[in-house]
Amino acid sequence: MATDDDYGAFIEKLTISPTPPSSFPPSLQGLTFAIKDIFDVEGRVTGFGNPDWLRTHTAATSTALVVSSLLEAGATALGITIMDEMAYSINGENAHYGTPRNPIAFDRVPGGSSSGSAVAAAARLVDFSIGTDTGGVTPMAQSFDTVGWFARDTTTLKRVGSVLLEQPQLNCIKPDQLIIADDCFKLCSVPRDLLVQPLVGSVEKLFRGNTVVKKVNLGEYIEENVPSLKHFMTSHDDTTQQEFSIPSLMALTGSMRLLQRYEFKINHGEWVSSVKPEFGPGISARIEEAINTSDEKIDLCRSVKSELKTALSTLLGEKGVLVIPTVPGPPPHLKADVAALESFRSRAFSLLSIAGVSGFCQVSIPLGLHENLPVSVSLVATYGSDGFLLSLVDSLAELIYD
Repeated sequence: MATDDDYGAFIEKLTISPTPPSSFPPSLQGLTFAIKDIFDVEGRVTGFGNPDWLRTHTAATSTALVVSSLLEAGATALGITIMDEMAYSINGENAHYGTPRNPIAFDRVPGGSSSGSAVAAAARLVDFSIGTDTGGVTPMAQSFDTVGWFARDTTTLKRVGSVLLEQPQLNCIKPDQLIIADDCFKLCSVPRDLLVQPLVGSVEKLFRGNTVVKKVNLGEYIEENVPSLKHFMTSHDDTTQQEFSIPSLMALTGSMRLLQRYEFKINHGEWVSSVKPEFGPGISARIEEAINTSDEKIDLCRSVKSELKTALSTLLGEKGVLVIPTVPGPPPHLKADVAALESFRSRAFSLLSIAGVSGFCQVSIPLGLHENLPVSVSLVATYGSDGFLLSLVDSLAELIYD
């Protein structure tokens, strides 16, 4: 459970010693990590962020491959971290176990659903931590579930990536093009140049101006090249639209969230209906909506995924990199009012859906503070090019943080 000395990051502190085989030197020897409460650890019940889930499930009979790979590489696990219930939020607030404290801004949410893992790494409680996007080892919505990891420096990020990707040698390769999604930066409250210029300048220095840097209106490109998206487009009255939005990305979000709800129902609907678990505010309504979801438009959702992957592959090529804001601005206040939170969520999902729906890889790069709050920018590259992206970010780090 959350305690004062660990920023409330852990639901359980424990030590799992490394298990490196004798056949090769452990590449993560000496590093410590934290495990989101969604990954199985042999002999322990995976809690999935909810006490009723914990109560109604049995101990894992094996350890998740991700965890065992890290242990075999020489890393030591120091605990299990708190997460959003059922991985069904991006806030990081848990009504049952407490909300991990954002170490940079105590009055702001830590972000989710891997809140405890993010806090554990940011607060220097561990060297790195593992989390998931939309679900993971315990399935949430398998069309989107993916494993990710957090670290405070790019060297550690790359070392962990080498293990998880099973790519011992990750060498930096020059990107063909750096594409700035200019319209996406209008979704963000942080000044565009504060996010873009350090990155562009570093790329130009590292590759001596040999990488093409260009801008794209990503919303228009996606609308023109993802034909199935028209089934999710809605008309907006300009007189009532209070803030900037990108219609195609809102439609992409609608498609993603519909498929996510449907797959959540398939995976967990029977358990929810039979156990009638207690959920916290916000989560409860979201899960009820998922349980009542029909299969209408689900085939279209899957068509959108396939078409977006093809469209972005064409845009980026094998070695192109897309630049977008990670999130729309500073993290919301704890217990923010519903209207403010929904505005943030709407813009956040417009950005998150790009990699989330396409299955492309994404790395978020912290860029310090703006008005005493953390800011970051993200790089997105084509499906399967995780190693390329990790090596690029590691090579750029010295210049970005100079």
